[in-house]
Amino acid sequence: MSAVAAARPSAPDPDPASAPIDDLTAFLVRLTGLLLRSSGEGAHLIGVAVTDSARGLGGDASLLLVPEAATLTVVAADGRTRTETVHGFPEVFRLDRVAALKPLLADVRAGRADVAEAGRRLARIERAPAPYPWWLTFLGIVLFSLGFAPLMQPTWYEVGTTAALASIAAALAVAADRVPRLARVLPLVVSTTVSIVTLGFFAGDPAHGGPVLLMLPALFFFVPGDYLSAAAAELAAGLVTTGAIRLVYAVFLLVQLCVGVLLGVYVTGTSTRALFDVAAASDLPRWALFLAWTVFTAGTVLAFAVPLRFFWPVLLLVYVTVGVQSLATGLVGEVAGTFFAAVVLAAAATVLSRGAGRPPRLILVLPGFFTLTVGSLGMRGLTTLAGGYVVEGFTDLLNMLVIVTAIAVGMVVGATLVPESGPRRAAASPGTRSAA
Repeated sequence: MSAVAAARPSAPDPDPASAPIDDLTAFLVRLTGLLLRSSGEGAHLIGVAVTDSARGLGGDASLLLVPEAATLTVVAADGRTRTETVHGFPEVFRLDRVAALKPLLADVRAGRADVAEAGRRLARIERAPAPYPWWLTFLGIVLFSLGFAPLMQPTWYEVGTTAALASIAAALAVAADRVPRLARVLPLVVSTTVSIVTLGFFAGDPAHGGPVLLMLPALFFFVPGDYLSAAAAELAAGLVTTGAIRLVYAVFLLVQLCVGVLLGVYVTGTSTRALFDVAAASDLPRWALFLAWTVFTAGTVLAFAVPLRFFWPVLLLVYVTVGVQSLATGLVGEVAGTFFAAVVLAAAATVLSRGAGRPPRLILVLPGFFTLTVGSLGMRGLTTLAGGYVVEGFTDLLNMLVIVTAIAVGMVVGATLVPESGPRRAAASPGTRSAA
């Protein structure tokens, strides 16, 4: 759809090398769509990327953003204006595209690529196949879950159970890439299947821990802890509309997973009273607990299509985040420890992402979101409530709200202490508007 904007941004000075309005609009529409589809961790930087790219091509642009759509207004050097509506469902599953976009955007902003070259490079990014075959994605989801297993219960039984359950979840996730109808209900199908198998084969002995603790690592790939943290960070940064919508969607995903667990309870004839966290006695050595984060990082790289060259900086930031959280929690408590870990994560990710050849900040921040594990608290709280344990359930949910707020505020503080380098910051972008 094209129309004349009611309120036009000021037109830039004419430049004979500037892109014509049609070419400029086509490129910015495709760029906005790809950024929206890659914005599961937040849409707040889309406006900066699009408007900086427009100015690098001799035009101007403004955006009205919500998480799954944007109204884009483009102004060419000759003053002509176009307005387009762009849609894109926010996800984080193809981070190779995020990595490929970073040098392209740097060249466009610096004037090293005209609109024709930029369009060709963007088309190659969109058409590029996933960097890893399906079986490596399958392996990545399994490793991702195994890395979290000791966090739920540091036992060999938890690790072995997770290997079996995560293989089922990974098989369904890989199948959903080829069956769009399955993708629409994937969280419900995965949680129901994992619940039935857990209750039917692995949760017979209370000494091995509660059934939800056995299920959670296999479901962690689908638990929206990162969405919850991103939503809270957007709210803390003043992006009320994008943050609120993302928060509602994250809560919906949590409830959908909880419903799947309850369906498994009903199918197997298990009492809902079994949905109570009973932790098993630890029997894992310390080296296994330390190694688990390396396994998790390898899983993240494969499951989310992160280029292999970024493995080591991602691994470094994972251990830094875990180390700061563990140390600070021991000194000042869980909430403060999570806050300081989020500050360090945001600041360190900004520093490590500087430079066109460095990993994008999203790739560095994403594993840290997962290590702070806010999503599991929401899942445990909902299932505990469903089991009839009201006090314990609401306690978990309250802890989730407090910790997700600590993560969000910590990320904002870290970003404030170490701002991103670049020609303009979001606060200094008069042509960029959010829906907040």
